[in-house]
Amino acid sequence: MLLELNEKNLKEIRNPEFKEYAQIYTRIYGRFLEQVKSHGLEFAACRPDNGQAGKLSLQGKNMYFRNNDHSIHNNWLSPACKACNTGENSATFYLSLACHRQCYYCFNPNQEDYEEHTLQRRDSIRELKQIKQTGGKLSYIALTGGEPLLHKQETIRFFQEAKRLFPQAHTRLYTSGDLLDKDVLAELARVRLDEIRFSIKLEDSPAVRAAVMERIGWAKDSIPSVVIEMPVIPGTLPEMKALLQELDAIGIAGINLLEFCFPYHNQQEFQRRMFKLKNPPYKVLYDYWYAGGLPVDQSEEECLALLTFAAEQNLTLGVHYCSLANKFSGQIFQQNQLAEKSGLIYLSPKDYFIKTAKVFGKDVQAAMKVFRKQHMTDYELNEDYQYLEFPVSKIFLLKDMTVEVGISTSIMEKRCGEIYRRELKIERVFSQDFQIDMV
Repeated sequence: MLLELNEKNLKEIRNPEFKEYAQIYTRIYGRFLEQVKSHGLEFAACRPDNGQAGKLSLQGKNMYFRNNDHSIHNNWLSPACKACNTGENSATFYLSLACHRQCYYCFNPNQEDYEEHTLQRRDSIRELKQIKQTGGKLSYIALTGGEPLLHKQETIRFFQEAKRLFPQAHTRLYTSGDLLDKDVLAELARVRLDEIRFSIKLEDSPAVRAAVMERIGWAKDSIPSVVIEMPVIPGTLPEMKALLQELDAIGIAGINLLEFCFPYHNQQEFQRRMFKLKNPPYKVLYDYWYAGGLPVDQSEEECLALLTFAAEQNLTLGVHYCSLANKFSGQIFQQNQLAEKSGLIYLSPKDYFIKTAKVFGKDVQAAMKVFRKQHMTDYELNEDYQYLEFPVSKIFLLKDMTVEVGISTSIMEKRCGEIYRRELKIERVFSQDFQIDMV
């Protein structure tokens, strides 16, 4: 099995050069944790199984497990969600980041030039035209915000133009639902909007919630697919179960249950509610485009409990758990398409990261001797860090050596017009134990 390396288990590495190299990443991770703690939130107790026990409990309940179990659903799932895993031929646009809501967990303030984009209008139609003019293909087109319906006519024109330029594209709109009316719905139906996604805020007053539910009912009569997309806030399981039943009675297509996150601001609100952060927060530490923040402990557990509830109650709507890791995969896939074809690297079908193998120190010459004997030349020697890097598919050649092998996780990046492979993580496995499906 792969050993996730941290300060506590580094002592298990016997090879001194490997141990010293691994310390580079444990120190980076340690500094990251200290930066997070400076926000005043605590991490929950570490759960190395990363929620696998809860996911295993869903086996045999007519669930569909996708994207390395980061996405789980029953019944219907939006085709846009299926395409999201790789992000191929998909694009999301916004007119403005302005919003009439002030959700304490909103991550939009993390966006680059946030203030500017709340005040200025973005020409998303021009962006659509540029994609078309340069030969781009779009199969999935979304409009989000902020709140798009602060700009109703621009929203309608956007979808009208989207269908004109890309007639076969699946289009979807994200909205709180507050500003939706029957006239706008009629116009959205006219421009052939395929899907509308509402957010529901459990902290709203009963009157506000009732108004949004009424608009969801209107939309069901006008738009092919009506979906709810909302984070599952820890401690709201009873309310969420009741909501699922209410939505099922309306007859909407489905609900996306998002992993709830701390967006690096409004920490007082998270402290007041006594939330703790998921530990570990990420499988691979990286600067992800999706600005959602850090996952909050117990949100995933309640999402999985809601999937169980939907199965036990035989609900007909599609219930989809979309984890934070699921949100990241499209970026990883797209970036790693920049990699040149090479016998050295392996693009993992599980998480889309690039994987290579490394041996260190005294094991380098022994491994090279084996590889030369097998006429295997796809390897690179790094004298600075005293390691030999080679394809993970060739680890089996070392099975008789009982050697400690580092499994490297990398991603492609563009810097100053050039493309580089950046290593993000190192794990350990013994050569005789390794199987390719581990990575």
